[in-house]
Amino acid sequence: MTYTGWFVEQFGQGLGWFLANLTLILAIAFPVMVGVALAVYADRKIWAAMQMRRGPNVVGPFGLLQTFADAAKLFLKETIIPSGASTGVFLLAPMISFTLALVVWAVMPFDAGMVLADLNVGLLYVFAVSSMGVYGIIMSGWASNSKYAFLGGLRSAAQMVSYEVSMGFILVAVMMYAQSLNLSDIVMSQKGNVLGILNGNIFNPLLFPMAIMFFITALAETNRPPFDLPEAEAELVAGYQVEYSSMSFALFFLGEYANILFMCALIPTLFMGGWLPPLDLPFLYIVPGFVWFLIKMAFMFFVFAWVKAAVPRYRYDQLMRLGWKVFLPLSLFWVVVVSGWLMFTGHFATAPGAL
Repeated sequence: MTYTGWFVEQFGQGLGWFLANLTLILAIAFPVMVGVALAVYADRKIWAAMQMRRGPNVVGPFGLLQTFADAAKLFLKETIIPSGASTGVFLLAPMISFTLALVVWAVMPFDAGMVLADLNVGLLYVFAVSSMGVYGIIMSGWASNSKYAFLGGLRSAAQMVSYEVSMGFILVAVMMYAQSLNLSDIVMSQKGNVLGILNGNIFNPLLFPMAIMFFITALAETNRPPFDLPEAEAELVAGYQVEYSSMSFALFFLGEYANILFMCALIPTLFMGGWLPPLDLPFLYIVPGFVWFLIKMAFMFFVFAWVKAAVPRYRYDQLMRLGWKVFLPLSLFWVVVVSGWLMFTGHFATAPGAL
């Protein structure tokens, strides 16, 4: 009997289906929220270590409860709405950002069969939902009735549109190589695909440049340094978040780190073999797949934090130039190279339903 079938048998068709899916959603949302708390702590610790500081070390053992203390402080503070703000849009903006940051996790496979919605168009779903994330930022910038917030919203819109074009071309190359838009199929297509022993597109000379570009694009999409121009404190105080406080600010913060964690999960899924071990050796499969997946996620988050500590912020013109004059032509050219190679080697002839 399936998991959903048990609930249907116990509670009836409608309520049983609802409860089964609700528990699965909570089984993803709750670990993601705990992961966000730990990610904030890890981010501060890594940044402190690279600057030869201690970082959080007072609240709880090794400072582990610092993030939860910050969350409690935000929860207890008063929500202040500027007198000239558009109240409905102002309060709706952080809810949209937070909701979209959670919804995108529905298609992420943590292990073989361990996915909430194993969509055939999972990659398209990810691209569509991540593209909608900019709406919350634009709405907050407009509704705040502040020049700083408005400029932050405009910057974020231009930045996300600029880098989503390149991201789309990179995803096209991965999709062509895997011959599928399903994220689980993309992971399995990486099994032993280099020399018959290496699991991961990152080991493939054709897709390695795409992996590097996708990582840099992910930094820009999540407003991480050195591309955190929408909230550049030296220029815009806090950008689109400048008028927010209490839980409305916390929702933006949670959504931002949930998106960062998702990118740290998506990069291993597309380029590092997902839940597969790095080498296609039988004894490595003793370790459960989701453990390999979490290890790769943790490594990618460390690289995200490393870049934050090591690379200075770009100027806005440099950001736009990199997106439109470097990444766009380079990713488009590389799609042509990958598709040409796949046609030349007869890769498409092995596609399901190919003549």
